[in-house]
Amino acid sequence: MKRFSSLRGAWNTTAALLILAFLLFPVYWMLNTALQPETSITATEWFPTSVSLSNFDAALSGQGKSLLTSLVVALGAVVVCLALAAPAAYGLARFGLRGGRSIVFTTLITQMVPGIVIANALYSAYAELGLVNSYLGLILADASLGLPFSIVLLRAFMVSVPGEVVEAALVDGANRFTAFVRVVLPMSRNALITAGLFTFLFAWSDFMFALTLNTTDDVKPVTLGIYQFVGAHVSDWGAVMATAVLSAVPAAVLLVLAQKYIAAGISGGSIK
Repeated sequence: MKRFSSLRGAWNTTAALLILAFLLFPVYWMLNTALQPETSITATEWFPTSVSLSNFDAALSGQGKSLLTSLVVALGAVVVCLALAAPAAYGLARFGLRGGRSIVFTTLITQMVPGIVIANALYSAYAELGLVNSYLGLILADASLGLPFSIVLLRAFMVSVPGEVVEAALVDGANRFTAFVRVVLPMSRNALITAGLFTFLFAWSDFMFALTLNTTDDVKPVTLGIYQFVGAHVSDWGAVMATAVLSAVPAAVLLVLAQKYIAAGISGGSIK
């Protein structure tokens, strides 16, 4: 029986490693191609025998501004999303609003609306407001991607915040806004980080709004930049893959740094 358990454990470990290798192979091939100079799609070696950073130099010179634009837009979307989602979630969690469950359900339904429908509607409104080809317009649009998820996640977490803690702050002289900012938000740190991270990822990977709401290159996120870069460098896959690697670095770093907060935020909201 013990031998059978050992064999089963070894088999499970082997299967897990094979699945992991299969999932990570595209990432490896992307990095491998980026490190090989003057690489064509049919002449890429399995291992980079001669490592070169020339492709990354080409990627930075061609897409450096787009990477910075994506960073500004994604961070702005996080700020706007959390500023709207946190008080909305607190109101749904604490104030016993009539039809609160229906509001939460409707909020979830909004994420089922196709992005192209929202993008076309926003373009008409943005044209009237002068927000086309602007950072503010793209920030507001990308913030809407993470807003429903953030409201639902934060509400699930804030429901579990003890009401006695808030009441104690009110007794000590704080008003509801002060209690919300100084008590509820610090206690909801894990959920806020989780919601902020997912909003950042939604905004960072957005292509639909970037393509629809921009008609010039003044505000060009990296997703749109890669799309145009592939068309201009279809024979230079090393530079294309280097751009893809650089665009994946911020998201990967944030996921590694915030993984414990994500686990705590999601599990914390599921307790209640």
